[in-house]
Amino acid sequence: MSESTNLPELKDMLETGMHFGHSVKRRNPRMDKYVYAIKNGVQIFDLVKTREKLGEACEYLTEAIAKGGQILLVGTKGQAAPTIKAEAERLGVPYIANRWVGGLFTNWEQIKNRIADYKKYTKKEQVILKREMDRLERMYGGVVLLTKLPDLVFIVDPIRENTAMAESIAKEIPIVAICDTNCDPTFITKVIPANDDALKAVVMLLESVSKAIEKGLKLAKDQAKGKV
Repeated sequence: MSESTNLPELKDMLETGMHFGHSVKRRNPRMDKYVYAIKNGVQIFDLVKTREKLGEACEYLTEAIAKGGQILLVGTKGQAAPTIKAEAERLGVPYIANRWVGGLFTNWEQIKNRIADYKKYTKKEQVILKREMDRLERMYGGVVLLTKLPDLVFIVDPIRENTAMAESIAKEIPIVAICDTNCDPTFITKVIPANDDALKAVVMLLESVSKAIEKGLKLAKDQAKGKV
């Protein structure tokens, strides 16, 4: 990890398998500009471009959050979910790591009331209503910090998170996403072209993204205190 940029080195990216895309049969031509070769029928990402786009995405995130923007982290696939949850909780930002709540954005006013109801339960009530609380925790636990629609969304695998994508687009919420070679990047504000299936690759990318968010949060806090 480069100290100055918080971006991984190319050799480290290579070791995680970040360069492996999908087979050409699953190719989305809109991702071709990030691919430099096809080997044994598999598209191979140009990691120089991946690193460049990761840097651009991180700068975008830091700037937006420094201005007071709230971010929602979304990643429910096995490779991403534990890291998304851990980093979001460390940073104190909302997240979805289990299942997207249908209508979270497009039916926000109603969902907001359900989140408020979830937050009202006392510790004693939570013990008595454990099964119900477990269900509510899975659905709303990561979004209790949302008091309004987020200003931007970070998504791991837009194809898997197609509902999150559709609702973000419908509400014109900017999207930053890790996109494999089968993704359509058309409506994504900042594309991070990379293998979204390899655990080590996803974790490495999330490390850079988390540091960018952390930097933005610190800048926002300093500005609020009048330090900047």
